[in-house]
Amino acid sequence: MQQLDRLFITIGDWFHSLLAQWLPEPVVSAIGMLLSALIIMTIAAVTMLYMTYLERKVVARIQDRIGPNRVGPFGVLQPIADGIKMFTKEMIVPTQAHKVVYNLAPVLAVTPAMMAFAVIPFGRDMVASDLDVGLLYLIAVSSVTEIAIVMGGWASRNKYSLLGGMRAAAQMLSYEIPMVLVVLSLVLMVGSLRLSDFVDVQTVPLALLQPFAFVVFLISAAAEVARSPFDIPEAESELIAGYHTEYGGMRFALFQMAEFVAALGMACIMVTLFLGGWRSWIIPLPSWLWFVIKTFILINVWFWFRGTFPRLRIDQLQSLAWKFLVPASLLHAIMTAVLVTFFPLVKDGQLVVQGAEWLTTTVVYFVANVVLLFVLMVLYRPYVRRTVRQLRVATPAATARQQEVQAA
Repeated sequence: MQQLDRLFITIGDWFHSLLAQWLPEPVVSAIGMLLSALIIMTIAAVTMLYMTYLERKVVARIQDRIGPNRVGPFGVLQPIADGIKMFTKEMIVPTQAHKVVYNLAPVLAVTPAMMAFAVIPFGRDMVASDLDVGLLYLIAVSSVTEIAIVMGGWASRNKYSLLGGMRAAAQMLSYEIPMVLVVLSLVLMVGSLRLSDFVDVQTVPLALLQPFAFVVFLISAAAEVARSPFDIPEAESELIAGYHTEYGGMRFALFQMAEFVAALGMACIMVTLFLGGWRSWIIPLPSWLWFVIKTFILINVWFWFRGTFPRLRIDQLQSLAWKFLVPASLLHAIMTAVLVTFFPLVKDGQLVVQGAEWLTTTVVYFVANVVLLFVLMVLYRPYVRRTVRQLRVATPAATARQQEVQAA
């Protein structure tokens, strides 16, 4: 098992020693970094292709359909066929578009999604760059995506594209705030911004200690990468296709790639922060295989969201972020600061909770999260009741208007 666990590290060491026989060490290190980046980007791109296949199959199963089944056995070659189609499509540029910004936007959208994988530990000792500020790096890199989306919408010279770009930017900025606040709670517990330290601390997954933070991060991450039911920027009934309405061929494919790779990266971050990263659960498997299993469990949760929940309106989406998630995340951060004072996990960079102490600490943190949820339910009960009454009043009126339109 140890040999399988260190399989990729062993291959990398062998290749490094092979090059070191003919090339100086600085050149070998540079080649190693370039090859690592190339391998990570290739795996991310191939995974993105088959995420589209998996999503179509999962949603088809939910909707009592078959899904892709024509190209290859069980339709497994459908992503390859889609890729060939994108490569062969004509790439038309609108006459009034700003050519430089229009062409740059898809490239700029996919770049930060790829850069995020540089600091994620995919297995034991399997991280391209274990930065001391890895978490801060991820937050900084992810913020570039909003710029690319607004660039694509503005450069298209299309009012639907521009509105979709502005919606996307507003949505991503809104949901970054609760996401960062719950991450702040975890940083208070771990006392580090290095992602490998988060994995080392999690003898018990932080999702059990902080279930409220896990749920808030899951919702915010889905909104951040525009997964259903938060795919407002691409609301076909309102905005045609949102910010990439005027894009076709490989330019459109790059935007789609950015969306799916960002979802993959966000799932990897959640696994690292909340689910113990590459740490095994009960069954002894290679660390990198456990990381892959956990990642695809989260990705399938988002696929389940798409097949289950209806799309939110833009006002509902913003209300959820600013009226509930932001204040709730802030209260959660304050609660965590108090808990860490009396029940710390780490002191002076060393894990202080050992053995049976984990049970006590887990129960305390879990109960505190349940109490916080109960307090929020009490505080928001009048608002929820008022919203439900408004919906009950609006629904018959909307139904009457639809009947009038159909009759006319």
